[in-house]
Amino acid sequence: MCGIVGAVAQRDVAEILVEGLRRLEYRGYDSAGVAVIHNGMLSRTRRLGKVQELSSALDETPLAGGTGIAHTRWATHGEPSERNAHPHVSEGDIAVVHNGIIENHSKLREKLKGLGYVFASDTDTEVICHLVHHQLKTADNLLAAVQATVKQLEGAYGTVVIDRRDSERMVVARSGSPLVIGFGLGENFVASDQLALLPVTRSFAFLEEGDVAEVTRREVNIFDVNGNPVKREVKESEVTHDAGDKGEYRHYMLKEIYEQPTAIAHTLEGRIAGGKVLDSAFGENAAEFLKDIKHVQIIACGTSYHAGMAARYWLEDWAGVSCNVEIASEFRYRKSHLFPNSLLVTISQSGETADTLAALRLAKDMGYKATLTICNSAGSSLVRESDMAYMMKAGAEIGVASTKAFTVQLAGLLMLTTAIGRHNGMSDEMEAAITQSLQSMPAKVEQALGLDDAIAELAEDFADKHHALFLGRGDQYPIAMEGALKLKEISYIHAEAYASGELKHGPLALIDADMPVIVVAPNNELLEKLKSNVEEVRARGGLMYVFADKDAEFESDDTMKVIPIPHCDEFMAPLIYTIPLQLLSYHVALIKGTDVDQPRNLAKSVTVE
Repeated sequence: MCGIVGAVAQRDVAEILVEGLRRLEYRGYDSAGVAVIHNGMLSRTRRLGKVQELSSALDETPLAGGTGIAHTRWATHGEPSERNAHPHVSEGDIAVVHNGIIENHSKLREKLKGLGYVFASDTDTEVICHLVHHQLKTADNLLAAVQATVKQLEGAYGTVVIDRRDSERMVVARSGSPLVIGFGLGENFVASDQLALLPVTRSFAFLEEGDVAEVTRREVNIFDVNGNPVKREVKESEVTHDAGDKGEYRHYMLKEIYEQPTAIAHTLEGRIAGGKVLDSAFGENAAEFLKDIKHVQIIACGTSYHAGMAARYWLEDWAGVSCNVEIASEFRYRKSHLFPNSLLVTISQSGETADTLAALRLAKDMGYKATLTICNSAGSSLVRESDMAYMMKAGAEIGVASTKAFTVQLAGLLMLTTAIGRHNGMSDEMEAAITQSLQSMPAKVEQALGLDDAIAELAEDFADKHHALFLGRGDQYPIAMEGALKLKEISYIHAEAYASGELKHGPLALIDADMPVIVVAPNNELLEKLKSNVEEVRARGGLMYVFADKDAEFESDDTMKVIPIPHCDEFMAPLIYTIPLQLLSYHVALIKGTDVDQPRNLAKSVTVE
């Protein structure tokens, strides 16, 4: 969600700030703005819509100055509009950008109105800049004013504050919403994601929960939640992705679909030896953490939740441990029972998903034996706060609709299944079979991508469709769920997934010629059951699209189009059958004319509750 960029330098920074915002466009937003200090004056430009609108405005009226902040907003409080766009300003002196939600903003707003402050927006953010302005009437400096302000805030925030009267300083604060500081030569930066700053620095320090930092051109001073000076490790970024480069592809999503063979190869590299998954794949001391695990609790949201749903079948069937999977926003607000020797697994591409992070913190207080995160961002909060981390190594994923992150998560969860299973009676032969399957996945995914042209032609049938059903059985049911999610995310077709055995318990009422039914049908022990469900649809006049193993003996006719899938073993089947569903959603979205990479109302990294 919302993107933040800030800079304090000797050179003009407006272009740096806008380029940083461009690199954060993938996160989803509805407006953009920038504020810069020059010669003791605070100048601000905001625009509704894309960053390009802001850039064009700055071309017409450039902003000079070496200290500035910029923001892309994803609306929470107040409609998308220029007046609600960040940065927000108090009395022409203080400018603020903010990610997150201030839960007690109404009470603070009334208090500030009583003090004479006039609000120019409907946002919760505006209370921050007025509070800082008010605190500066008694505080010694901007740092002290911000420290006093954040003590009054309830909720989540990553915020950056500048003051026109103190033009070579930024103060930043983090609680529940990530911020990273970038170190340059005679200049320093801040952002919500290091990708924004890669053109100007590769040295970064991630703020911890409750940190407040004072950033000038030559130094950065960080203070913890208690106001004590602290040091945060400065690391050189290994990110090589250029967020502005789609290469030969029309969209990031298509590029990332085609990157999956490479991404899976990278996630496996150095983690399998001698037919076994190395415990070190999950971090230091993983062997000690994993050896007595008897229950796994998986917590995730969205696409990551579907990956966890698939893993539940594997962990219970092959690893011999019980497993629960729960949506993070539900887990954190109910009382749950803690099983003995339980491992908590969180799954998140960004490592900053607000509900998942909150669930991890809750679970640690409950007494889980160990916590593990499956994550794609090395410096993220989930990685730093978990006992173990499986780093996905998928490379940056820019498209809002997750593709390669999902398949890499599946690969990582299959590796976790073998690592836990080894301590619960899994035979060497079984582990060797799984690891062999893992190692052959990149080539099999490459084969599946060969279906692209056929699926593009098939997608034309969906040009006038508004609803769709997806069906799967066993560990293909979560894959059907993921396929439905992808279709609804980027084509705006209403799509639902069902375990195919549930058809007769309600969904059959929806079947007619205008309701396409998409079926995933690997050649496994549930195939004959699935065929019976297919016949139930055919008998009611439904039109089906069946992605089936080439040996599954499905034949196309007037009521059913069969797309043969290369044969694959049971271990990799969920991952392989994901590929054609991704391609289908992509090509349907092209036909529908939607914004594939930045679908309406959605954000890539959901850092608010």
